[in-house]
Amino acid sequence: MAHLANLGASWSSILHVHLIFLVSITMLSLQPEICLSFKMGNETDRLALLEFKAKIASDPYGTLRSWNNSVNFCKWQGVTCGRKHHRVTSLDLHELSLSGTISPYIGNLTFLRFLNLSDNRFYGEIPQEVGRLFRLRIFSLKTNILRGEIPVNISFCSELRIMTLAVNGLVGKIPAELSSLKKLMGLFLGTNKLTGKIPHSFGNLSSLQRLFLQYNHLEGNIPNELGRITSLTMLGMGINNLVGPIPTTLYNISSITALSVPDNQLNGRLPEKIGLTLPNLQFFHFGGNKFHGSIPASLTNASQLQILDIGSNRLTGPIPKNLGDLTGLQRLNMEKNFLGNNSSQDLAFITSLSNCSNLRKLYLADNNFGGVFPATIVNMSTLGDLGLGINQISGRIPADIGNLVNLYRLGLEQNLFYGSIPNSFGKLQKLQALLLHTNMLSGQIPQSLGNITQLSDLWLGRNKLEGNMTSITNCQNLHILDVGNNNLTGSIPPQIFALPFLSLVLNLSYNSFTGPLPREIGHLKNIGTLDITESKLSGEIPGSIGECLSLTDLYMPGNFLQGPIPSSLASLRGLRYLDLARNNLSGKIPKEIEKLPFLQFLNLSFNNLEGEVPTKGVFSSRSAVSLDGNKNLCGGIPELQLPACPIKQKKHKKPLVAIILAATMSLILLLSAITSLRLLYWRKSKKNPSSNPFTLDKLFQISYNELLQATQGFSSDNLIGEGSFGSVYRGSLDLEGERIVAVKVLNLQQHGASKSFIAECRALRSIRHRNLVKILTCCSSIDFKGNDFKALVLDFMENGSLETWLHPEEDGTSQSRNLNLLQRLRVAVDLSSALHYLHDLCETPIIHCDLKPSNILLDNDMTAHLGDFGLARLLSKNTSNSSQGQTNSIGMKGTIGYIPPGNKIFNTLIYQINMVVIYVTKIVGYVCIQNME
Repeated sequence: MAHLANLGASWSSILHVHLIFLVSITMLSLQPEICLSFKMGNETDRLALLEFKAKIASDPYGTLRSWNNSVNFCKWQGVTCGRKHHRVTSLDLHELSLSGTISPYIGNLTFLRFLNLSDNRFYGEIPQEVGRLFRLRIFSLKTNILRGEIPVNISFCSELRIMTLAVNGLVGKIPAELSSLKKLMGLFLGTNKLTGKIPHSFGNLSSLQRLFLQYNHLEGNIPNELGRITSLTMLGMGINNLVGPIPTTLYNISSITALSVPDNQLNGRLPEKIGLTLPNLQFFHFGGNKFHGSIPASLTNASQLQILDIGSNRLTGPIPKNLGDLTGLQRLNMEKNFLGNNSSQDLAFITSLSNCSNLRKLYLADNNFGGVFPATIVNMSTLGDLGLGINQISGRIPADIGNLVNLYRLGLEQNLFYGSIPNSFGKLQKLQALLLHTNMLSGQIPQSLGNITQLSDLWLGRNKLEGNMTSITNCQNLHILDVGNNNLTGSIPPQIFALPFLSLVLNLSYNSFTGPLPREIGHLKNIGTLDITESKLSGEIPGSIGECLSLTDLYMPGNFLQGPIPSSLASLRGLRYLDLARNNLSGKIPKEIEKLPFLQFLNLSFNNLEGEVPTKGVFSSRSAVSLDGNKNLCGGIPELQLPACPIKQKKHKKPLVAIILAATMSLILLLSAITSLRLLYWRKSKKNPSSNPFTLDKLFQISYNELLQATQGFSSDNLIGEGSFGSVYRGSLDLEGERIVAVKVLNLQQHGASKSFIAECRALRSIRHRNLVKILTCCSSIDFKGNDFKALVLDFMENGSLETWLHPEEDGTSQSRNLNLLQRLRVAVDLSSALHYLHDLCETPIIHCDLKPSNILLDNDMTAHLGDFGLARLLSKNTSNSSQGQTNSIGMKGTIGYIPPGNKIFNTLIYQINMVVIYVTKIVGYVCIQNME
């Protein structure tokens, strides 16, 4: 037998030598073909990379500039090639702010093992060709704006170890075919829009260690098959729509260190032996579900536990007293359950937490804990956030609460605390939020609170505090101040209204203040909610309240306020709720209130108001307005059932025909004078061109890419007009909310276009008028081809230009449009107002230089707006040198038939005649409109 074995070995050796010889001869004979194959493969990779580059729309850091023929592609930034074949094995372009789509040619990089395009702005879909990367091991596209479904072909990447597609906009179901990736160790699909159920076949991913599917729209049960993945260490499925219990098999995977399923609809009990079966557990997130039952005492055996979050469930019973055995605990959240029995022993476990030297956050709010505030808690100096609110805890707040020097938030609200607020609060220099409201605290507000310089949220309402508020005026960083429902007295310190960051809530309601509301209230320009209900304030409502431009909710009922309702309230454009009931206010209701666009509720009941009730805005809904108790009001909508207002006698109106004839004759005479003067001027005038360069002020600019997307690539479908210097497109931009705009793109190839852009920016930079087209922003940049690009972003006028109304197109593409006499007069008045403003009211008079119907735009209300200031001229008020008053060289400007004046004396004369024409037009227009209405 030994001999046969030796003989077999001898034959095996001879055969092996022959095979080596044959393979060597074959390799030598095929060497040219192999070299050619390498060259072809290299060229394939180079072309694939260039195709990838071609799909990049934005490269702000110039990363891909090195991708050119002057350098071998293996030396291009982000590219790594293998030493043997010189094929691309790694493409790493993460965190470079690249924008564009992923080219399907990426699939030609067949030697690729590492692909990282994470933290960019790639959009579109993941190409199916990725499935051809059969050598790929690491695949990361996280934090982009990719859409579409996860390609099924990825399942062909059999060598894949890590795949992260998190933080995108992927939709559809998770492909069950991914379960064929037997070597997959990490799968990260969180923060997308994935739907459907978790594939049961995922139980076949025998090498999987980390699985994260959080922040999606997944539904159904957690598959039992996941319990077969014994290598699992981290599982995250939070913030989905998962239901049912946690599979018991998952609790038996002892290697698990992180188990996170918060904010689903999971239910069931926590296993009694959970701390024994999951001894390596470090992160346990079960909050925001429907788990019930008690907290297992075995949890303390998971000695490595750092974060324990079981808040917002339906847990009951006591908390294990030896919870402090978890010495590595950093965050403990048990709020919003039914824990505790409202007994004196409910908080006994807190004493053991003194052993947790790393504990930073402790949340026990909104339970059923009773007893007194445990004094031992003041020894937990590492605490930064302590929440005990909404319980039945009683007693005094410990005098040594100031020992918790690292606290930045303390919530003791809605309990049964009594006694005074300890002075030691002043030691909490890091404190940002202090919630003591809805207790039975008494005494004065301690002066030491003014020492907490970082305090931003102070809630002291619904207690029995007394005295004044002077100590609070030192808290210069306050955003929220609530002292309502107390017994505070004295006048409101004006310094309260000077707090620079007070912007969210100021609640002074239900106190016993004296005196008027200080005029300094106007300093609260950023306040959102102001409540002074039943605070016994007197005097008039200061007109300066109209300067609180961010106000949304204003409550002032039940005081002794008198005088008129200030018309400045109409300046509060964001106001939603206004309550002035049960005061002594008199006079008429300001009609301007009906113009507040967001006002949902108005209560003016039980005052001494009189006169006509408006009918528009909030006054048009009976359920939105309350006017009871005002006996002298009249009019309004019929549902209010108010008496009709007395009919006013109208003044005698002059016959409309006589007015029009008189105005026409005056205009004819003026036009004759203008014509004569023009003829005289052209016989005597001499050319005297001059121009002064200037530096264009910096404006808030928008990028070329944003305008490209807003206009859908400057699509012809969005083209709304063309002119001599460029084109105008309709677009949609996010300017403090989605907004339809007009984007005027300058054709810089046209001579004078750049000067037109500068002239228009200069003319519009400092003027504001309701009858001028408003410039929102501008863009002075380069496009993706490296060419100069200039554009203006203007208000969009829905009814187009006056030209299209006066002279509609004859090809039938325009809808039938007609302007009646009243509308024409209003357009004339609007245009006259705009010219009067430009010529007479601007600090530097502006001459438009191209006034014609196509430059007069009409908004949704048919209000006329003058636009296109590309040829505008700014005239200096310094008459000593006429050349200084010109921004452009003198010459033929605007549309044929218009020649701008250049002589100073003639300018003055023509200007004065134009002003007469404008005033006459305005007067005639107003009179005619009143007669016609």
